[in-house]
Amino acid sequence: MSDAPIRILFVCTGNSARSVMAEALVRTKGGDAFEVQSAGTDPRGINPLTLRVLAEAGIDASWARSKSVSEYLGQQFDYVVTVCDEARQVCPVFPGVHESLHWGYEDPAEAEGPEDERLAVFRRVFVQVGERISQFIPLALRQQRERQEAASTTIGA
Repeated sequence: MSDAPIRILFVCTGNSARSVMAEALVRTKGGDAFEVQSAGTDPRGINPLTLRVLAEAGIDASWARSKSVSEYLGQQFDYVVTVCDEARQVCPVFPGVHESLHWGYEDPAEAEGPEDERLAVFRRVFVQVGERISQFIPLALRQQRERQEAASTTIGA
């Protein structure tokens, strides 16, 4: 039975907010059971309000940098999750993906108005992503166990 981590790539357009939030949450809540990355189809740098929301949640994001999906082409992932409609349209195909998922969220980086109003949008999206991640992690772990059990049954047959 393999103890390899579950590999996830979160993709959005700018890799500045939603995908970084998702990566940070899986890193925090999923621990060593997951190897998680995020990338953008048109990376724009990490939005400072993303870093602020992560810091407010007690999440260290010193690792965070905005990356292009091209850095991950040719790599295998268990899940590729698009978190915006634009990225879903242009996301490349990755080999070995067990599942391609789409979780659509509004882009907090597009919020307008005073900083407190924009920050409220970032916080709302962070909570929404966090709720989805909390549901996803146990499901992904269960699916991994089931795949491993099926593989060991096939090998032992």
